[in-house]
Amino acid sequence: MTRNLLKRKRIALVAHDNKKAGLLEWARINREALARHVLYATGTTGELLNRELDLPVTRFVSGPLGGDQQVGAAIAEDQIDFLIFFWDPLEPHPHDPDIKALLRLAVLYNIPTASNQATADFLICSPLMDQEYERPTPDLARYATTRRAF
Repeated sequence: MTRNLLKRKRIALVAHDNKKAGLLEWARINREALARHVLYATGTTGELLNRELDLPVTRFVSGPLGGDQQVGAAIAEDQIDFLIFFWDPLEPHPHDPDIKALLRLAVLYNIPTASNQATADFLICSPLMDQEYERPTPDLARYATTRRAF
């Protein structure tokens, strides 16, 4: 199975508190590239990006209040094509299970995901960013029917 990613990607931007400044700086540098796509973000990150970039950003609620789960649900519903999540591996987060679930869904649905600046740099500069792309997706219906009940 595949999903056709259009030239205009739907990008979710998420950052933990200690990583917001880094994400904002990265977004400023890549503003022109980001402007060609549809942007989504969690809570405060979305507000900061909207103000700093002067680009429309659809906002979910703050991560600890369910924003990470909203992004995950949007991935599962094929409403997000791309995830940039500058997460802080050195700070404990009360919503760690939500973070793990979000990252699990990004992998499950084969969503391009950057969890740091270096990966985000490589992805945003990829020639695939500005063209259609056939993204392989798992056959989850087959998985559900072959899975045994325990």
